[in-house]
Amino acid sequence: MAKVKIVTDSNSGITQDEAKKLGVFVLPMPFRIDDDDYFEDINLTQEAFYEHLQADASVSTSQPAVADVTDLWTKLLEDGSEIVHIPMSSGLSESCHAAEGLAKEFGGRVEVVDNQRISITQKQSVLDAKLLADRGASAAEIKEVLLKTKFDSSIYISLDTLKYLKKGGRLTPAAALIGTILKIKPVLQIQGEKLDAFKKVQTLKKAKEVMIAALRSDFETRFRPFVEAGEMNIAIAHTKNDEEAALFHRELTAAFPNIPVTFCDPLSLSVSCHIGPGALACGCMRIVR
Repeated sequence: MAKVKIVTDSNSGITQDEAKKLGVFVLPMPFRIDDDDYFEDINLTQEAFYEHLQADASVSTSQPAVADVTDLWTKLLEDGSEIVHIPMSSGLSESCHAAEGLAKEFGGRVEVVDNQRISITQKQSVLDAKLLADRGASAAEIKEVLLKTKFDSSIYISLDTLKYLKKGGRLTPAAALIGTILKIKPVLQIQGEKLDAFKKVQTLKKAKEVMIAALRSDFETRFRPFVEAGEMNIAIAHTKNDEEAALFHRELTAAFPNIPVTFCDPLSLSVSCHIGPGALACGCMRIVR
């Protein structure tokens, strides 16, 4: 049976160093900042990114170049392996559709998985895929599992500022002004396809209460069978907000003592550029056992 190698992109939050330890491969997402090109976790660190962002630099995202994708795939396939490629959700980027088109030229040896995830939930998909590959599953079998479980996840995000939603055209100037005056801290959600509004609050404390309540509702309703089977995890993400993330980790552990809080990561920069620093997020996802 052919060996299966797992490829993802840096939207998963998996760093290059972490990828080496896990035995997976991460394509860095490209950024255009003012007049210069950068690649996440290659020549663009989290610290440098937020320095540019808070200095009001022009920041735009792109998708991996065709040559970067195909060159990596070609190299990984040289030993007769198969590939499972897990990009960010097609609802948030065209990079997934681009990869699906490229895979047609590789004779069925590359399976592109559009399982509608990003950041901490996408990372869990990568971990699940690697576990299945290590157990001997084929690329097609891994894809089947990831597609079956693709909507078994939620992400909730509390914003510290509306500035970057306004800057990115996702919020009108008037709405941003009203929100700033009223000190509104929106809680957003990602349920696979896109980033949507969830609730409006005025303090981070209230935002955390809302996110914990949302997770509890998920666990008691649509994810209840997976909770009972021990197949749900919680994870945390943040944007330049380490201390609050560490505190939130303790709060989530106390709120859900029977559900593991498995990791706490910086949010991927492709999402961070739209929401800015100070954000705090939590997610839950079904995992492979």
